[in-house]
Amino acid sequence: MRRTFLPNLLWITVAFLYASSVSLAFQSPSGRISSGESGSKAGKTLPSAAISSIDSLLNSQVMLDHVGGAVVQVAQDGTVLYTKAYGYAEKFISVKGCMMRRNNPDPMTTDDMFDLASLTKVFATTFGIMMLVDQGKIHLDDPVHLYLKRFVGGGKSKITIRELLNHTSGLNEWQPLYYHAHTPEETYRYICKLPLKYEVGEARHYSDLGFMMLGYLIQHVTGEALDVFLSKELYGPLGLKHTVFNPLEHGFSPSQIAATSQGNPFEYHMVADPNFVYKTGENVKSFKGWRDYTLRGEANDGNSYYANGGVAGHAGLFSTASDLQVLVDLMVNDGTYGGRRYIKAQTVKEFTTMDKFKNGLGWDMEPNVIQVRDLPPDTYGHTGFTGTSIVIVPEYKLSILLLTNRENVGVDKAGYYYNLGPVREKLASIVMDWVKSESGTK
Repeated sequence: MRRTFLPNLLWITVAFLYASSVSLAFQSPSGRISSGESGSKAGKTLPSAAISSIDSLLNSQVMLDHVGGAVVQVAQDGTVLYTKAYGYAEKFISVKGCMMRRNNPDPMTTDDMFDLASLTKVFATTFGIMMLVDQGKIHLDDPVHLYLKRFVGGGKSKITIRELLNHTSGLNEWQPLYYHAHTPEETYRYICKLPLKYEVGEARHYSDLGFMMLGYLIQHVTGEALDVFLSKELYGPLGLKHTVFNPLEHGFSPSQIAATSQGNPFEYHMVADPNFVYKTGENVKSFKGWRDYTLRGEANDGNSYYANGGVAGHAGLFSTASDLQVLVDLMVNDGTYGGRRYIKAQTVKEFTTMDKFKNGLGWDMEPNVIQVRDLPPDTYGHTGFTGTSIVIVPEYKLSILLLTNRENVGVDKAGYYYNLGPVREKLASIVMDWVKSESGTK
């Protein structure tokens, strides 16, 4: 399952030669906003020049098979300035292990749900931790073992909740835990037995395992599974109807969800090749559960799907642009939404203040990490491996949401998915150029 790889810089030329007038336009059967249609509230919108640049940028990504499709949403101070879908929800499918282009692919719509991958860390787990801090049930500098008793030994007893949030716990970045565990309880016990890879508090080493532990911590403190707690205490009260783990188990159909990968080629490669991303000691052939079909509604992340039943603190959440906007607005409004306070303003501030490692708690702030340039220093956001990202600029009460299904088009000859960094950077630049011109700043 390979696709032709083109250098990342090629899109820059194509994007601005490819006129927005050739926008991939489709009308969805339900009448929802789909590719070629845009929407905004209160009549306020981005200027035509910015819209044209965004259209050219995203249409070129679809045309070049860098992504199957995408949804872009730009909002400011409670108003959606621009939202639009591009391309297809499922451009390619896997047939008997071979990737094939669909003859009549489903058009992407702004109502489609996306596998958020690591955006789960902020839109699920970080929110959960913020709420528990607010309620006084936990404290950021508490040792994790106060709540998770097995999390001791080999230096683990020193690890605090804060160090899990800012990725300085010393835990491994990634391991194929599904070789050793098949339930959340088994996975929790296995992580507790693993030796630390780095010194605690020494430096930032982005860790999926750390956020899995935060998910287990939330369950232990609340007595409810992560998804149940968030649904009852946050998503439900906010009126979010399309923000769930395991969407196929909650009445959603595959046709409502953007497809991701053709099986798990990237994780397979990670295990099979000791020089690819992370070194692991597992034998790729000894695991018999590798998926070889198009994923559409199943968590793409193997440790979420196989080892945690699709509900994990690091990955597995699905949502739509409109639902995510509610959560973003809650952050922009310092913890309030619809006249109700969900999180204290001081808690929002603490989680989005840059620390000595140049990031916040849960939220990323370093430009290289959130893949933006020349934005105000209090900007924060996050990215997801499936091709998702959010950027929030508090100074302008601005948010830029990009949801793509880049994995659906397959990996390149080296085994990697297309690098969306330049696309994220260019999208933010287009929006910020307009915002700065409006505010009279440079």
